[in-house]
Amino acid sequence: MAVYVIGGGFAGCEAAFQLAVRGIDVKLVDMKPERMSPAHHSELLCELVCSNSFKAADVNSASGLLKEEMRRLGSLVLQAADVNKVPAGGALAVDRDQFSAAVTETLAAMPNVEIIGKTVLSVAESAAYPDCEALIIATGPLTYEPLAESIKHALGEESLSFFDAAAPLVFKESIDFDHAFYASRYDKGESDYINCPLSEPEYREFYRELTAAQCAEVKDFDAACVYEGCMPVEVMAGRGYDTLRYGPMKPVGIRNPETGEKYYAVVQLRRDDSADMLYNIVGFQTRLKFGEQKRVFGLIPALRNAEYARYGVMHKNTYIKSPGLLDDTYRVLDPAVFGTSVPVFFAGQITGVEGYIESASSGLMAGLNACCYVKDLQPFSLPQSTQIGALCAYASGYQGPDFQPMGANFGIMRYTLPSGTPRRVDKKRKKELISQNALDILNTIITDRSDLF
Repeated sequence: MAVYVIGGGFAGCEAAFQLAVRGIDVKLVDMKPERMSPAHHSELLCELVCSNSFKAADVNSASGLLKEEMRRLGSLVLQAADVNKVPAGGALAVDRDQFSAAVTETLAAMPNVEIIGKTVLSVAESAAYPDCEALIIATGPLTYEPLAESIKHALGEESLSFFDAAAPLVFKESIDFDHAFYASRYDKGESDYINCPLSEPEYREFYRELTAAQCAEVKDFDAACVYEGCMPVEVMAGRGYDTLRYGPMKPVGIRNPETGEKYYAVVQLRRDDSADMLYNIVGFQTRLKFGEQKRVFGLIPALRNAEYARYGVMHKNTYIKSPGLLDDTYRVLDPAVFGTSVPVFFAGQITGVEGYIESASSGLMAGLNACCYVKDLQPFSLPQSTQIGALCAYASGYQGPDFQPMGANFGIMRYTLPSGTPRRVDKKRKKELISQNALDILNTIITDRSDLF
């Protein structure tokens, strides 16, 4: 008997690992290399299809707290990320190829994990295998269309979708350092970002050409369905002349370390690999045609002769209306809709969590709870006073009119500050208290669940 995990992305790999380290046989089914989505380029598992950044590393930020909770729960994704990180200021960023290779090699070396390259067309297909004890659907936002249609048909509703995009990668050796410099915003931390400044006339020309540039055709594209957290730079520019200067081209806090000069606009480049050869144009997700990317982005003085390792691309992402369909362990409330009696879990961005680590956290929870089912243990859930628990609660219990993808943030948490905390506590201290409280609670839960940890 085995637990079937469909999808070899962040959520699927994390779920498979959590099951396997607890002695459960896992069949990890991924459509690669048999079939590749428009956003995938590698045959490795756990591929990064967008940025190589996992957001803030500071444990007193919502994103950093999520990572620390994952570490304490034994996350494979965080283990691989910590080993393969690259300098990124206050963020945790990784060498994308080394990271994916580390995850792939770890799972491939586990004797009770079988990795199967196969395209799955329906949930019922996998649940029908005679050795299937439980099923985890972690096919991600790029779920193969026939499978997405079968899920939609089973759930009796229209699935939701949004569009997001990846930013280009440039070779460091092609950057003109006569017009670029290393610096960190407000001189905080290490100077890990390459800054590419523009004067007001240069920005004006860049803006004019960007807003007039030709975009690539994306099937079923609807500008109203662009995800705010990964918005194409040209869509952002269309919102107003200064929008970029308050976003990815924000100059505030950046000055030339040699001259002290400040600038009208600044584009930042973030290291993408451990060899220090590739740099990501931060915030420049785009659906411009490749030739237009080279032409328009070449108006940035430091990138006039830039050579591209990868141009930006856009793709359609799909997610389900998880509230009312899943419980707070990502388990389907009524597996009969898929024609099966075995427990079915969803995990990853298809559930409506947003972000690499958020997706992995849902895979971790689904994997742990599939383990609980197989071993006849009590389900494992976390309170909303933890970041992982807050994401579980959002995906399963959101009650607003418009369910949208959600990343880690303090706003979805439910917490009580320690007695004696001043009524007016500054934001920094408040975040410290929230994070410490979450980790204290998590440590207690881990200790209490010795049957699982």
